[in-house]
Amino acid sequence: MLEKLELVEKRLNEIEQALAAEDLYSDPQAAAKLLKEQKEILPVVEAFRSYKKAQRDLQDAEELMHGDDAEMRELAQMEYEEAKERSETLEQQIKVLLLPKDENDDKNVIVEIRGGVGGEEAALFAHSLFRMYSMYAERKRFSVEVLSSNETELGGIKEISFEVRGSGAWSRFKYESGTHRVQRVPETESSGRIHTSAATVAVLPEAEEVEVEIDPADLQIDTYRSGGAGGQHVNKTESAIRITHLPTGLVVECQDERSQHKNKDRAMKILRTKLYEMQQQALDQERASERRSQVGSGDRSERVRTYNYPQGRVTDHRIGLTLHKLENVLNGDLDEIIDALTAADQAEKLRAGGDE
Repeated sequence: MLEKLELVEKRLNEIEQALAAEDLYSDPQAAAKLLKEQKEILPVVEAFRSYKKAQRDLQDAEELMHGDDAEMRELAQMEYEEAKERSETLEQQIKVLLLPKDENDDKNVIVEIRGGVGGEEAALFAHSLFRMYSMYAERKRFSVEVLSSNETELGGIKEISFEVRGSGAWSRFKYESGTHRVQRVPETESSGRIHTSAATVAVLPEAEEVEVEIDPADLQIDTYRSGGAGGQHVNKTESAIRITHLPTGLVVECQDERSQHKNKDRAMKILRTKLYEMQQQALDQERASERRSQVGSGDRSERVRTYNYPQGRVTDHRIGLTLHKLENVLNGDLDEIIDALTAADQAEKLRAGGDE
């Protein structure tokens, strides 16, 4: 590991020298590439430099511990213990920093929420999840754009697709895929019985056009009139779009915009992202034996979290984490859960790396 870190530090020095060269900025693309690489390896080098200093402090303290002065020996012992603890912490931090980076971490994401078992109550819960994610995105200074939605007359959501834009969106949302379960007394329940219903969440990294090539001949595009519940806008023109990808059978619909062109753009964005996900899943299956451990498979059928209203608690079943702060979580305070999932995932990957 130390040899690898020495090479990374050497590379950072080379990048810094290159960035200082006056003629570099005549090639903005090369400059941007170097700046990106510098940003990626700087945290590793900073941690390595701190680790080397902790090691030097450890050595110095060890030498002083063998001196004649009893008071100095006691002080050196304290410094030794402190440097040792700092060194061990930094070593662990460096191991995490050296883990292979998820290539999608900085990408925008498309999130799909569908009301599951539980009828109208599940649709209302799906709406609560959408509100929770929107508020969380706002806290992280991400932007949210609804791509398509299907609402119920009581204000619930049968299904919704929305995009979360911002650097690192995937890294914060990727563990949310799966079945989310709610336990509460519905407003329509007169006897006060607690009902259990569910909604499924799928989080997909947004695909760029260059990552997924779509042959126009493979698409069947249909237009129809959009309609909605209650007083929602109903189109008199056929602006809603349904795109069928014939080779895979994937169907995407979009009717939120009055413009047929905008609906088509949004539907293509969703289709491209779903095709990218299918490609990634196929790759994962091909290299299943090499695949790193990950907390949660991202499968929609996997029960990931329960929101219990009577007890005011949230439980994430993958890591056994229970928080008694349901209201805060539903208001977008998700960092504690996501940080714990990230730490558990890193620990799994470190373990898997140690077993190989």
